[in-house]
Amino acid sequence: MATVDASRWSLHAQRELERAGRRSGRARAAVVELLARQPCCVSAGEIAERLRDEGSPIGTASVYRALEALHELGLVQRLDTAEGLVRYEPADPDGDHHHHVVCDSCGRVTPFEDDGLERAIALVARRLEHDVNAHDVVLRGPCPGCRRAGGA
Repeated sequence: MATVDASRWSLHAQRELERAGRRSGRARAAVVELLARQPCCVSAGEIAERLRDEGSPIGTASVYRALEALHELGLVQRLDTAEGLVRYEPADPDGDHHHHVVCDSCGRVTPFEDDGLERAIALVARRLEHDVNAHDVVLRGPCPGCRRAGGA
């Protein structure tokens, strides 16, 4: 599974924020550092909770402001999951990425990569004569646990 190089993404994000004239603050730096360490997407609430657990009492509103700034600059990807919950993960500057399967019942997010899917997307782009610079694939359906429990 491709993951973003934490220190490289963190430095890249800080440089891009500075280049865009965004003020450097403790909350934004803490959000960037925490996001850089995540293997997949997390919600703003999870970020705020993890920061508090690490001794950085950053408010949820500050986390949302930091995430919005990062999203505006294309530094994070947003993933809409079950029940309107939005999750965020670093966008690799090299374009490496993974996709997600989201359980419609419990909201569980499972990352995956698939070379065949990437080839199919490239074929569709060629057939449509369209330049595809980025894409998001989110598959939805019940996870194994919810299926066994009869939740979906």
